Amino acid sequence: MSTVHEILGKLSLEGDHSLPPSAYATVKAYANFDADRDAAAIETAIKTKGVDELTIINILTNRSNEQRQDIAFAYQRRTKKELPAALKAALSGHLEAVILGLLKTPAQYDASELKAAMKGLGTDEDTLIEIICSRTNQELCEINKVYREMYKTELEKDIVSDTSGDFRKLMVSLAKGKRSEDTSVIDYELIDIDARDLYDAGVKRKGTDVPKWINIMTERSIPHLQKVFERYKSYSPYDMLESIKKEVKGDLEVAFINLVQCIQNKQLYFADRLYDSMKGKGTRDKILIRIMVSRSEVDMLKIKSEFKRKYGKSLYYFIQVNHKAPCYNHCMGFSEALSIGLIAPIEVDGNFITDFSGSS
Repeated sequence: MSTVHEILGKLSLEGDHSLPPSAYATVKAYANFDADRDAAAIETAIKTKGVDELTIINILTNRSNEQRQDIAFAYQRRTKKELPAALKAALSGHLEAVILGLLKTPAQYDASELKAAMKGLGTDEDTLIEIICSRTNQELCEINKVYREMYKTELEKDIVSDTSGDFRKLMVSLAKGKRSEDTSVIDYELIDIDARDLYDAGVKRKGTDVPKWINIMTERSIPHLQKVFERYKSYSPYDMLESIKKEVKGDLEVAFINLVQCIQNKQLYFADRLYDSMKGKGTRDKILIRIMVSRSEVDMLKIKSEFKRKYGKSLYYFIQVNHKAPCYNHCMGFSEALSIGLIAPIEVDGNFITDFSGSS
């Protein structure tokens, strides 16, 4: 069997920046895909005494989201049972969380995470901020649509009822997904005006004109704002992130910081989130799993690259160190399952060498 070193040697951390965004995914469509064959294999794996987790992992982490939807349909047609329900009954712990997440469409996954963040007493602002600040207009539009279908209410209505003040205004404005996407013309005059307005509304005056900040940061295009933040430094003695820390506090501060980091470099933002989820005592597995599941078919290659560039070691290494789980036959633990299965699926001797069952 190949060693970990040999397997990691096969992983590519850099992509061709001329390629379309999907080229930066680590989980891609399986070439010899057969939904019926996969459904049959998963049915057998579930019925196996003790559950054949390896087969389930091997299949579902090595298929695209669209292919996983086809497998679920084929499974229901074959067994008259819902695949998510069958897997929920067969699995537990981290494995259950990851596999059930992979079976949802991206919008369903985000919608369910947002609903969970606002369900019951208290609000998980951290989850709310991460998803709302990092998704594109198209993604937010689909999330709103699916949220309405799944929960028979509007996402905006739930945000309004669970948040307050300027933080609520920022979240609602972002959730609408109305940001300009016109990147055909670089308007240097508007860049200068916006940079000066951000300065005048914050550091230059006593108190902060938060609505002005919200308007500019939620309506302008990402490339435009990247230039605005650079121009801003010619007016302010502090950069945008430093200004936010000086001007606002609490959830609003955290939200603005997350938003600006996403605008400046979204992949670095997620790399930092992953690092923060693993540093110190304990591991914030919910964040780790959510980013792995939601970014594996979007930009995980870039996230890996940013992570290694900033922190000196691979994302795989950090997950491995922070999730020391017992071995399962010749398989590795939860950490390696996330690393190999979602960071970069690798098949060895016809099998995935992963096991999600270890707990952190």
